[in-house]
Amino acid sequence: MNNNNLRYELSPKKKAKFWFSVITRQQWLVLLAAWIGWVFDSMDSTIYAMVMPSSLRDLLGHAASKADIASRGGIILAIFLVGWAIGGTLFGTLADYFGRSRTLAISILVYAVFTGVAALSQSWEQLAFFRFLTALGIGGEWAAGSALVAESFPDKYRTKVLSIMQSAWGAGFFLAALVNLLIVPLASAHQFTPWRAVLMIGIFPALFAAYVREKVNEPEKWLIIKRERENLKLSGTTSAVSKHLTVLTLKQIFWPKLRRDTIVGTLLAFSATFGLWAVTNWTPTFVEELLRVHQTSEYIISNYKSYAIMALNTGAILGYVMFGPLADRIGRKKAFLFFFLGSLLLAPYIFYNVTNYSTLLLLLPVLGFFNNGIFSGFPIYLAELYPTRLRATGQGFCFNFGRILAATGPLLTGFLVSSLGSYAKAVTVVSMIYFVGIITLFWAKETKGKPLPD
Repeated sequence: MNNNNLRYELSPKKKAKFWFSVITRQQWLVLLAAWIGWVFDSMDSTIYAMVMPSSLRDLLGHAASKADIASRGGIILAIFLVGWAIGGTLFGTLADYFGRSRTLAISILVYAVFTGVAALSQSWEQLAFFRFLTALGIGGEWAAGSALVAESFPDKYRTKVLSIMQSAWGAGFFLAALVNLLIVPLASAHQFTPWRAVLMIGIFPALFAAYVREKVNEPEKWLIIKRERENLKLSGTTSAVSKHLTVLTLKQIFWPKLRRDTIVGTLLAFSATFGLWAVTNWTPTFVEELLRVHQTSEYIISNYKSYAIMALNTGAILGYVMFGPLADRIGRKKAFLFFFLGSLLLAPYIFYNVTNYSTLLLLLPVLGFFNNGIFSGFPIYLAELYPTRLRATGQGFCFNFGRILAATGPLLTGFLVSSLGSYAKAVTVVSMIYFVGIITLFWAKETKGKPLPD
């Protein structure tokens, strides 16, 4: 066998192994923009969870009880989730009409500015209002970014790159924990309120928005729909086809052909989101509860919360990256089932039984793998349910409207803390929500191996 034949035979294997070698520069820019946008999205979302007890203690007064902090914290998280849902639905529709890249840049600017402005809050009500405005941009970033990535890559690489994009959420958790570790002692040393300093850092992603708008092109799939829409408007066509292309309403994703997919997608997102916000996002507060028993100092508690978030997201990043390959191998529905079952079994065990910080630190990566990793399934699965003209609208609605339903999670957890007396018992109860996701999978359709609908 000569060298040319050898090179010819090995080439397909090499391409299969190094799939990223065929990705174009613009595709890398798209992935980088969506990934970094989602990192900052996660960071701005998470830094509030890191400083929630201290910010509310400051705004409510140091005489505020644990129940007071839990109830106000639950209200703010619920308002945040409602804003996230509204922003995701609104910006998703805008992304279908005005473009993925442009909408992505605007959404990043919105969440960055209002995270910084939240540092100026003088009451818990003001903090809740600014967190609502922040959430509008956070919800919009995912809707625009996931559609942008899904449409910019070939079908055979889509699950891989979308899993990579979703892994940015875990990286954002790390960044938020790092900000907390560095900024809290620095602010304290200069007599500046630590929680305000941490939130002010969240304004820096605004600089990235300008880069996105300048460098990232719209995907060709969306440009084709845009041209068809413009041509139909110019020609004055009033056929049913033209109405499909020129009118973008939420009503279309509930038409008979898409209704079941929309309901299924929304319930799956609701189950995962309720679990995340009613269970995992109380991890910093749970850590504080564990450590206050031992009269641990505020400084050490702050550091230990950061370490816990880092441990949780070590597993989360692995889960994000693994969901795509697993979904390609066993199918979307079975992959969702695997992650829902893992979350259902682990969350009650960890929060109800673990009383030692070291043990918690060992188990959090496993929990993060399942109940964070499952979110990689949504940019993959939801993109495969909708045609291009409705993709961002459908994805934005399903992924984010579920958050309106899930907004009851933090409220319920806060109420249960007051009723049951501990975060451990409250979180154990609300983790039963994963049963809803498992049952919903019976009505979900399998999209493995199918191209994106045009």
